[in-house]
Amino acid sequence: MKTLKMEKVMIALDYDPTAQKVAEMGFALATAMKAEVILMHSITDIKYYSSMASSPILGYSGVMAMNQVKKDTVDNLITASNHFLDKMKDHLGDKTIKTIVQEGDFSESIINSAKKEHADIIVMGSHSKKMLENILMGSVAEKVLQESDIPLFIVPTKKR
Repeated sequence: MKTLKMEKVMIALDYDPTAQKVAEMGFALATAMKAEVILMHSITDIKYYSSMASSPILGYSGVMAMNQVKKDTVDNLITASNHFLDKMKDHLGDKTIKTIVQEGDFSESIINSAKKEHADIIVMGSHSKKMLENILMGSVAEKVLQESDIPLFIVPTKKR
Protein backbone atom coordinates (compact mmCIF):
# COMPACT_ATOMS: atom_id res chain seq x y z
CA MET A 1 0.00 0.00 0.00
CA LYS A 2 1.32 3.43 -0.99
CA THR A 3 1.82 5.93 1.84
CA LEU A 4 0.08 9.25 1.33
CA LYS A 5 2.32 12.23 2.07
CA MET A 6 0.64 15.39 3.26
CA GLU A 7 2.72 18.34 2.06
CA LYS A 8 0.37 21.32 2.47
CA VAL A 9 -2.00 22.11 5.32
CA MET A 10 -4.41 24.99 4.79
CA ILE A 11 -5.85 26.45 7.99
CA ALA A 12 -9.05 28.45 7.45
CA LEU A 13 -9.59 31.06 10.15
CA ASP A 14 -12.49 33.28 11.06
CA TYR A 15 -12.49 36.19 13.49
CA ASP A 16 -13.86 34.18 16.39
CA PRO A 17 -11.57 34.24 19.46
CA THR A 18 -11.29 30.45 19.07
CA ALA A 19 -9.27 31.01 15.85
CA GLN A 20 -6.11 30.82 17.93
CA LYS A 21 -6.97 27.26 19.02
CA VAL A 22 -7.73 26.25 15.42
CA ALA A 23 -4.45 27.74 14.16
CA GLU A 24 -2.42 26.08 16.91
CA MET A 25 -4.00 22.66 16.29
CA GLY A 26 -3.54 22.97 12.52
CA PHE A 27 0.06 24.13 12.97
CA ALA A 28 0.80 21.20 15.28
CA LEU A 29 -0.67 18.81 12.68
CA ALA A 30 1.41 20.37 9.89
CA THR A 31 4.57 20.31 12.03
CA ALA A 32 4.07 16.62 12.80
CA MET A 33 3.72 15.93 9.06
CA LYS A 34 6.57 18.28 8.11
CA ALA A 35 4.09 20.08 5.86
CA GLU A 36 3.87 23.63 4.55
CA VAL A 37 1.30 25.82 6.34
CA ILE A 38 -1.14 28.17 4.65
CA LEU A 39 -3.35 30.46 6.75
CA MET A 40 -6.43 31.80 5.01
CA HIS A 41 -9.34 34.05 5.79
CA SER A 42 -12.39 34.78 3.68
CA ILE A 43 -14.10 38.16 3.67
CA THR A 44 -17.81 37.93 3.15
CA ASP A 45 -20.59 40.51 3.32
CA ILE A 46 -19.42 43.77 4.96
CA LYS A 47 -22.64 43.77 7.02
CA TYR A 48 -21.38 40.67 8.85
CA TYR A 49 -18.30 42.54 10.10
CA SER A 50 -20.23 45.68 11.06
CA SER A 51 -22.29 43.54 13.45
CA MET A 52 -19.07 42.53 15.26
CA ALA A 53 -18.73 45.83 17.12
CA SER A 54 -16.40 44.72 19.90
CA SER A 55 -15.27 41.19 19.16
CA PRO A 56 -11.52 40.67 19.26
CA ILE A 57 -9.93 39.57 16.03
CA LEU A 58 -8.02 36.97 17.97
CA GLY A 59 -8.38 35.37 21.32
CA TYR A 60 -5.00 36.46 22.67
CA SER A 61 -3.70 39.84 23.81
CA GLY A 62 -1.84 42.25 21.61
CA VAL A 63 -4.21 42.09 18.68
CA MET A 64 -6.58 44.85 17.71
CA ALA A 65 -10.29 44.55 18.37
CA MET A 66 -12.82 44.65 15.54
CA ASN A 67 -14.11 47.99 16.85
CA GLN A 68 -10.69 49.45 15.95
CA VAL A 69 -10.98 48.27 12.34
CA LYS A 70 -12.54 50.44 9.65
CA LYS A 71 -15.11 48.08 8.19
CA ASP A 72 -16.69 50.37 5.62
CA THR A 73 -14.94 48.99 2.53
CA VAL A 74 -13.65 45.67 1.32
CA ASP A 75 -10.15 47.20 1.01
CA ASN A 76 -10.17 48.08 4.72
CA LEU A 77 -11.31 44.56 5.57
CA ILE A 78 -8.57 43.07 3.40
CA THR A 79 -5.98 45.21 5.23
CA ALA A 80 -7.39 44.12 8.61
CA SER A 81 -7.48 40.47 7.50
CA ASN A 82 -3.86 40.56 6.36
CA HIS A 83 -2.93 42.09 9.72
CA PHE A 84 -4.90 39.34 11.48
CA LEU A 85 -3.11 36.57 9.54
CA ASP A 86 0.31 38.21 10.02
CA LYS A 87 -0.30 38.39 13.78
CA MET A 88 -1.26 34.71 13.77
CA LYS A 89 1.88 33.85 11.79
CA ASP A 90 3.94 35.74 14.39
CA HIS A 91 2.11 33.94 17.20
CA LEU A 92 2.90 30.55 15.64
CA GLY A 93 6.55 31.59 15.23
CA ASP A 94 7.03 30.51 11.62
CA LYS A 95 7.87 33.20 9.06
CA THR A 96 7.53 30.70 6.19
CA ILE A 97 3.74 30.42 6.64
CA LYS A 98 1.87 31.62 3.56
CA THR A 99 -1.21 33.80 4.08
CA ILE A 100 -4.23 34.22 1.80
CA VAL A 101 -7.20 36.59 2.04
CA GLN A 102 -10.13 35.81 -0.25
CA GLU A 103 -13.38 37.64 -0.84
CA GLY A 104 -16.65 35.74 -1.17
CA ASP A 105 -18.72 33.01 0.40
CA PHE A 106 -16.87 31.41 3.32
CA SER A 107 -17.14 27.78 2.23
CA GLU A 108 -16.59 28.45 -1.49
CA SER A 109 -13.51 30.57 -0.72
CA ILE A 110 -12.08 27.85 1.52
CA ILE A 111 -12.64 25.12 -1.06
CA ASN A 112 -11.35 27.21 -3.99
CA SER A 113 -8.25 28.35 -2.07
CA ALA A 114 -7.45 24.79 -1.00
CA LYS A 115 -7.73 23.57 -4.60
CA LYS A 116 -5.66 26.46 -5.98
CA GLU A 117 -2.93 25.91 -3.37
CA HIS A 118 -3.04 22.10 -3.82
CA ALA A 119 -3.69 21.65 -0.11
CA ASP A 120 -3.66 18.07 1.09
CA ILE A 121 -5.88 18.82 4.10
CA ILE A 122 -8.06 21.71 5.31
CA VAL A 123 -8.10 22.57 9.01
CA MET A 124 -10.99 24.61 10.35
CA GLY A 125 -13.00 25.14 13.48
CA SER A 126 -16.59 24.27 14.09
CA HIS A 127 -18.43 26.12 16.81
CA SER A 128 -22.02 26.75 17.66
CA LYS A 129 -23.24 30.12 16.52
CA LYS A 130 -26.05 32.30 17.67
CA MET A 131 -29.31 31.40 15.97
CA LEU A 132 -29.33 34.48 13.72
CA GLU A 133 -25.77 33.85 12.54
CA ASN A 134 -26.67 30.21 11.82
CA ILE A 135 -29.60 31.31 9.69
CA LEU A 136 -27.44 33.81 7.77
CA MET A 137 -24.33 31.67 7.29
CA GLY A 138 -25.32 28.07 7.88
CA SER A 139 -22.61 25.69 8.96
CA VAL A 140 -19.48 26.52 7.00
CA ALA A 141 -17.69 23.38 8.16
CA GLU A 142 -20.64 21.23 7.13
CA LYS A 143 -20.78 22.82 3.67
CA VAL A 144 -17.01 22.42 3.13
CA LEU A 145 -17.28 18.79 4.24
CA GLN A 146 -20.11 18.12 1.78
CA GLU A 147 -18.63 19.96 -1.21
CA SER A 148 -14.87 19.37 -1.00
CA ASP A 149 -12.95 16.29 -1.99
CA ILE A 150 -10.00 17.45 0.13
CA PRO A 151 -9.82 15.85 3.59
CA LEU A 152 -11.00 18.03 6.44
CA PHE A 153 -9.64 18.22 10.00
CA ILE A 154 -12.28 19.88 12.15
CA VAL A 155 -11.30 21.40 15.50
CA PRO A 156 -14.28 21.58 17.86
CA THR A 157 -14.39 25.02 19.46
CA LYS A 158 -17.80 25.02 21.09
CA LYS A 159 -17.77 26.94 24.34
CA ARG A 160 -18.83 24.83 27.31
